[in-house]
Amino acid sequence: MKNISIEFPGVKALQNVDFTTETGSVHALIGANGAGKSTLMKVLSGAYNHYTGEIKIDGVNLPIRTPKNAQDNGIQIVYQEVDTALVSYLSVGENIMLNESKKLFLNWKELHKKATEVLKKLNVNIQSQKLVSELTLAEKQMVLIARSISTECKFLILDEPTAPLSQNETKELFRIVGDLKRNDVGVIFISHRLPEIFELCDEITVMRNGEFVSKEKVKDTTQNKVVEQMLGKKLEEQFPSHDGEVGTTLLETKGLSDSSKVKNISLTASQGEIVGIAGLVGAGKTELCKTLFGLSKITQGSIYLNGKKIKPKSPYEALKHGLALVPEERRKEGILVSETVSTNLTAANLNQFTSFLSFLNLKKEKQQAVELINQLGIKTPSTDALVQNLSGGNQQKIAIGKWLITDADVYMFDEPTKGVDVGAKKDIFNLIVGLAKRGKAVIYASSETSEIMGLSSRMYVMYDGQFLKELITSETNEEEILYYSAGGN
Repeated sequence: MKNISIEFPGVKALQNVDFTTETGSVHALIGANGAGKSTLMKVLSGAYNHYTGEIKIDGVNLPIRTPKNAQDNGIQIVYQEVDTALVSYLSVGENIMLNESKKLFLNWKELHKKATEVLKKLNVNIQSQKLVSELTLAEKQMVLIARSISTECKFLILDEPTAPLSQNETKELFRIVGDLKRNDVGVIFISHRLPEIFELCDEITVMRNGEFVSKEKVKDTTQNKVVEQMLGKKLEEQFPSHDGEVGTTLLETKGLSDSSKVKNISLTASQGEIVGIAGLVGAGKTELCKTLFGLSKITQGSIYLNGKKIKPKSPYEALKHGLALVPEERRKEGILVSETVSTNLTAANLNQFTSFLSFLNLKKEKQQAVELINQLGIKTPSTDALVQNLSGGNQQKIAIGKWLITDADVYMFDEPTKGVDVGAKKDIFNLIVGLAKRGKAVIYASSETSEIMGLSSRMYVMYDGQFLKELITSETNEEEILYYSAGGN
């Protein structure tokens, strides 16, 4: 790719970017949120057609202006936001064999047989006839990967592929990437997880602010050097210190269960405290957060907020009681992608910006949005920019920022740093510690053990919908947390 440039309204996303890779290698493409990585790969995969510059394979110009152009030239992509790439009302097999599904007459038995064979290659135990809408986030990701390897491809682009995967699923993915490499497929690997990059990749290209910064062999560089190239400066201590006093108990649950995953959960969270919920992907952390937030029906047990028993039957009721949730799937559940930055940042508390007759005070709304943009370090050309045109990290800051004006008592964060670069992570950590210092109770649910260790003072380790162990952070280590996360007793 040579001299690739592209603009969106108010945003110059790429400026004369060069990118070169070859088949039979795994090439990491990294950069801070907003660096242009995903945009560059969307150009290569035909999602954006209004770019300038050249794309060549073996010196031959490729007319890539549509996804079909890219696929015809052997270029496949697995997007980070899985729900935008799958058809939820179709089966797993139909999604994997989507190109065949366009034929006039279909042999359904043969289609599901082929899809099952592809899934077996991945060592993934998902029924081909199952509806995609019934899958977990991790299973959806594996279906997307299965679709990509179901066709012959020269280059496979993986955009944050391991973010929703468990350790075992990640190992399987790495095995598949290794097989593709041996079969002379070029893999372009976008990730914020540097240890993965240094384990898996041969070369690394760094981008910053829509421009090319460097290209090196992984064996010739270091993680610290790469972070400096990404950010344009040295990274300070990642986790802010928080030794504030813990006050009275704000949130307490006793024997809480829902109709599916959550079983007999008892927890407490106090003023000024960050409580970790540790566990592997699929442990039930997301389901617990949704149950507390009124999204799942409580079948047993009780929730107490400020000593008063509550039973929220909807997020609206939960918010009225003083609970806020930043969900894992930000594009699907956390933000309004087709709306402006201003609309998103004020959506959770519109009463504050409306008059007696419910007319919206646009000036007041914009002032609040500008304050939050500055406070959170959101990179956006204006308050009127559409959220769908911002990077993943900036979208996540908006998903968090909208709750700040609600002044809730308890803030729940479900995998808040998924797909977020090291610089934006530090901003999010500062924000969370700031909430605790203001006397809020914070529940931090994450499969990133290092983050739980760095932020929380106390944690519960979750396995199969239950709490196996409560640990004091200063008295434990990552090995013990992983032991209980894997079901140890």
